[in-house]
Amino acid sequence: MPKTTDELLALKDRVYRDYADKVKYYILGKVTNEADAEDLHSIIFQKIFDKIDTYDEKKASVSTWVYTITHNTVCDYFKTKKNIVSLEDDVLAADENLDNICKKETLDELADALLKLKENERQIIVLVFYQDMTIKEAAAKIGMSYSNAKIVHASALAKLKDFLS
Repeated sequence: MPKTTDELLALKDRVYRDYADKVKYYILGKVTNEADAEDLHSIIFQKIFDKIDTYDEKKASVSTWVYTITHNTVCDYFKTKKNIVSLEDDVLAADENLDNICKKETLDELADALLKLKENERQIIVLVFYQDMTIKEAAAKIGMSYSNAKIVHASALAKLKDFLS
């Protein structure tokens, strides 16, 4: 059933209000260049707004729909840019773990799960995945030893996986 213009405008407004920051932080966790991240954010919301009249709440929640567009757009960015970033093995493995978790969950659920973590666990996750730091850099920034940071990081990822299962 087609939505009225007013309903579509209200939906656009709600989607932007509810997901703009979540999409931004997801992008910043994947893309190191801030200008590219801002461009991607604009592209994603343009796609969302262009396709909003095709959104069907019977097929998926709004958050799943937004996350799918976000994830696919970021993947397309890397396919076209063919950026290859060398990462430490433990950071690469952790990133793959978080990607697997994110594929199964919505951004809302991830945000709620992050809030359940202890402050130091949340700091490590945010610095590593959203600020694109290595575990070593994140440890130095928050005044934690590298070995402890690795343990906290692994523990936080395990907790996130449990929270999101």
